[in-house]
Amino acid sequence: MTTAPTPVPTPAATDLSGGAGVLTATPVPRKRVRSLRRLGGSWLATVPLLLFFLVGFGLPAVAIVIGAFTASSDAETGAGEFTTANLTDSVQGAYQTALWSSVKLSALTALIATLIGLPIAQAVVTSRFRALREAVLTASGVLANFGGLPLAFAFVATLGNAGEITEMFDLTDHGWSLYSFTGLTVVYLYFLVPLMVLTVTPALDGLRVQWREAAQNNRATGFQYWRHVALPILFPSLLGGFVLLFGSAFAAYATAAAMVGATVPLISRSIADALSGNVLVGQGNLALALSLDMILVAVLVMAVYLPLQRRSARWLS
Repeated sequence: MTTAPTPVPTPAATDLSGGAGVLTATPVPRKRVRSLRRLGGSWLATVPLLLFFLVGFGLPAVAIVIGAFTASSDAETGAGEFTTANLTDSVQGAYQTALWSSVKLSALTALIATLIGLPIAQAVVTSRFRALREAVLTASGVLANFGGLPLAFAFVATLGNAGEITEMFDLTDHGWSLYSFTGLTVVYLYFLVPLMVLTVTPALDGLRVQWREAAQNNRATGFQYWRHVALPILFPSLLGGFVLLFGSAFAAYATAAAMVGATVPLISRSIADALSGNVLVGQGNLALALSLDMILVAVLVMAVYLPLQRRSARWLS
């Protein structure tokens, strides 16, 4: 007579917490294990990015802060001593003029590029021709990265004092000068407008057709739709594009240095002069203080943008 084999208890049925000394083991759910593994993998995937951010941004930022509060090597107090003289000098005299000029130029060009880039991007998004959309976006990607000496040479050859367009329309007789604040504004718009088109196009794609249809069903005009629906939703994205354009213009150096030189005072040009010793020797720490001023301006602008971006993400997601 054969007997049935005694069943072996599985880990799921083993009691590790019952009474009379009997314990029951509760298995960990598979979904929880998978979520923990994914979380660990996500953190490991961000390690290279965090290391790059630390080396590329963190260490230079720390060096700028330390150098900005350190006396220059040729100072009477000696090297390595704490001082606030660098920051004080960076917001006075010619340096204050250069900082304010850079802020005005960056804000003006970013605002104009935002106003011009938005309708262009809207025309691209609503176009029925896919080839036109791809052509405009491709051209915008190229023009947004076209700057420096080549851009300065192109404008000097076309809109300079002896440029082709200047002589063709006698622009000099009408008060036009490329080597001025107005001329530099026109040059910056050449790469800021395409950058705005690239920035705002994804946000325009996020506007749902149902919102426009609902507005039309309620007898809203196109102006009312943009005034009360589209623009409030797009405003954080537009502000984000403005911040991006402001930073791009604020940090630009090569184009302005090659085209206008010291004619238009800019903070980036002042930093280069302090580092190279064109004005005074041993002003490296003052250049770091000027760089810290630029960082503080960028931080203030970002502090306004980030809260609004969270509000826009809830609608466009």
